[in-house]
Parts: sequence; C-alpha cells; structure tokens
Amino acid sequence: MSSSQSPMPERLKPEGEITTHDAVEHPSPEDEARFTRRILFKTDTRILPVLALLFLCSFLDRTNVGNARILGLERDLHLTNQQYNQGLAVFYATYIASELPSNLLLKHLTPTLWLPLLTAAWGVVTMSLGFVRGFAGFVGVRALLGLAEGGLLPGIVLYLSGLYTRGEMALRVGVFYTAASLSGAFGGLLARGLSAIGPRAGLEGWRWILIIEGLMTVVAGALAWMVLPASLGTASFLSKEEREFAVLRLQGRTRATASGRFNPVIELDETFKWSEVRRGILNLQVWLTSTAYFAILSGLYSFGLFLPTIINDMHLTSNPNETQLWSVIPYAIATPITVAVALLSDRLQLRGIPILFTLPVSVAGYAAIANLAAAPPRFAMTCLMAAGMYASVPCVLAWNANNSAGHYKRATTAALQLAVANCGGFVATFVYPSSDGPLYHKGHTIVLGLLVYAWFAILANVLWCAKINRDKEAGKYAQYEGSGDDRDPAFKMIL
Repeated sequence: MSSSQSPMPERLKPEGEITTHDAVEHPSPEDEARFTRRILFKTDTRILPVLALLFLCSFLDRTNVGNARILGLERDLHLTNQQYNQGLAVFYATYIASELPSNLLLKHLTPTLWLPLLTAAWGVVTMSLGFVRGFAGFVGVRALLGLAEGGLLPGIVLYLSGLYTRGEMALRVGVFYTAASLSGAFGGLLARGLSAIGPRAGLEGWRWILIIEGLMTVVAGALAWMVLPASLGTASFLSKEEREFAVLRLQGRTRATASGRFNPVIELDETFKWSEVRRGILNLQVWLTSTAYFAILSGLYSFGLFLPTIINDMHLTSNPNETQLWSVIPYAIATPITVAVALLSDRLQLRGIPILFTLPVSVAGYAAIANLAAAPPRFAMTCLMAAGMYASVPCVLAWNANNSAGHYKRATTAALQLAVANCGGFVATFVYPSSDGPLYHKGHTIVLGLLVYAWFAILANVLWCAKINRDKEAGKYAQYEGSGDDRDPAFKMIL
C-alpha cells in the first residue's frame, strides 16, 4: 500500500457519531473500530439473512424431489430408477453450464436485479414440476431448474467478496451456507406438513410439496429485490458517512485493512478482458480447490438426495412421513458446527488448514457406515458425514475468493470452482441405485474415496499458497507491484 492509499490520521472527536467527511477520512482508532462494528452489524443483519433465504430456497428446490420420491413421485410419473437419475443428471448439466456466464453478467446487471430474478425464475419452474405427468416433462423442467439455479451460489460468493474484507468472508459464507444444512432439516419438516394437503384438487401430496415450495421461492425473490443493495457504497441502510467509510475499508485504506496479515490491494475499476478470464482458468489454486469441492459436493448432493431413502431402508420408522422427521437430525447437528468452524477460520485467518481437520470427520462416518449392518450406529454415522462435509464448505468457498483479486478473475475462479464442483451432482445421482439398498456399500465407499482425495488436494493447495508467499517475499513478484490484483507482492495468499 502506498501512503496515499492508506492515510493514518490523528485522533478526532472521542464521543458520539462521526458526522463529517473529515472524520470518515481521518478517524481515530477508537472511532474506526466503532464505525467498523456498526457497518458490519448493519450489513450482517440486512444482507446475510436474505442471501441465506435465497440459498435455502435453492437447496430446497433442487433436493425436494428426494422427499417427493418416497411419497410417490416415481410411481405416479411411471419413472424407472434410471429415468429418475437421468432427470437429476440433466439438472446438474444445465446448472453447471450456466454458472460462468451468469457470473460474468453479474457486474453489468447488478446483484440487486440478477440474484432476485434468478430466484423468481427457478421458483416458477419448481411450481411447474408439481404439474408434470411423465418422464419428458420431468426431464425438461429439471433442465430449466438447473439453468435458473446455476448462477446463484457463484453470484452470492462474488457479491459477498465485494461487501466484506478477506478476513471476514468465511464466517459470512458459513452463515449463509448453513441454509443448506437447514434446508435439509426444514425440507423434511415442510415435506411432512405439505404432504398432508394431498391428494386434493386432483393433485397428489408430493405435488403440493413442489408447488408450495416453488411459490415460497418466488416470494423470497421479490423480497430480495426490495432489500439487496448493489454495493455498500449505495446501501440505503447505511448513513452517508458509513457508506464512505465502508468503501475505504474495502479499498484497504483504514488501519485495520491496510495493516495486518491480509494486506488487501485496491481492486481496480476494470473493464472486461479475456486475459483475466484466462488467468482465472489457468490458476492452479482454483483446480485444487474445485476438485476438492467436487469430492465434497459428491457427498453432499448424494446425502441430500438419498438420505430419506437411506433412512427409510434402515427401517427405523414405520412410514415415510416419520422418515422425513428423522432426516432432520443430521442437518440440525451440522448447522452449529458449520458456523463454529467458519468463525474459527476467520479468527485464525486460515482456510485450508481447518478443512484438514473437518474432512476426516466425514471420512470416519463414511468408512463406518459402509461396513455397519445395525441401523442405530449407521444412522449415527450420517450425523458425522453431514457435520464434516458441511463444515468444510465455507472455508473452501471463502478460500478461492480470498486468493483471487481483480473482478473478472475472481468472477471466473468463483464460477469455475463451482462448475467443476457441481459435477459432483452427476456422481451423486448414480452411486446410490435402489438395488444397492439397504446398506449402499458401493455408494458410501465411492464418496469415502473422493473425500480422501479432497483432503490431499487441500493439503497440496496449502503448500502451494505458502510457496507463493515465500516467492513474493523473495522478490519474484516485484514486477507486479501496484498491479491491483493478486499478483501484487503486498497481496498475501491465505493458507
């Protein structure tokens, strides 16, 4: 940071509100800390709940077919097990294809418009799924659902990276990502309640699950459109002075962001360049994290899609409605653990290293469940599986965003990471065929192997980031000083 970018001012008024432009440019350490707390509190309480709601709807609408399946979806649509899996696979194909184009559009259309528009679109599509009558309709609607949903998660990660500094990302990603684990718990409860509606108006109970959940998603999209700001510089919930100070924080022009471990550089107001897209695609870090995330998502998606079936085959319950309630428990356990790990990640200012401790929890769960026959211990292992996988995700998502600077490079790496990772959906749809029940030894073993690979990929990325930092200290990146992106020697990679 140059001195012109990082003014270190003298003390101002010790009490009360900071209300002048000079106070924003030259706050005391006490005033700066108070301003920071106020901005973070307002941003956390106004934006994160909305993003969590959108992500909850997204995860709910992609996995609710798992709940609908055990209530008669396959039977009523006359689907074979293979056709059901083909419908799931088509969803992931269109989901993956839409991620990068969506992220490159985000800056021009603004998150305020684009994210709510995507949400409303897939809500309408989910409602339509409640009216399909055969295989063709099932596949077609699932394809449209993937196309609409694909841009949400990479868009949210990119959006958050423009609202928070690098050291604040993991907790915020963790908070909104808990919506994924909550969606499993909430989805089971909601499916149990909504299935009681049907058959009514000529529609079976599982159809009402899809129709009402889709309608809820449309409402969530409308709410997001009314609430989300395009940036903190235009946020109506901040005062004029708070908006000015928020921009300075994100530019690294305050004490807390100009010093310390992260040394963020100012991201230039860049125009689109294909060279930045190429720089993102050829980045080794994104391939290590994306393939690790692919392995984790293979487990997460198979878990979300087939947990009700797996529990049903354990014969812990007397009917499918009770199975929906039992499926809540693993998600409920994973939620607080996910937030705690994300908080620890931010406190330690580490990303990959915490994952090296969370993934073995899931590995142990899959290793045990693949070789246990008794139902109670197998169910206990599903709780370990969920806790380890969900707790790893905020760190891996924040890690990639933290170590990419330059808007279009970060947009590319965020979308590429998720495009590769979401190929785990293809794995998820085919590794748990009903013919393997009730033990599903093959599926559990495949996910176990993938999670072991993820652990080694995360370790390799930690070592690679440490090497880049050593090279920067040795002057090997001196030519990029002042570049305003992650090649700048002042930009330290987070381990």
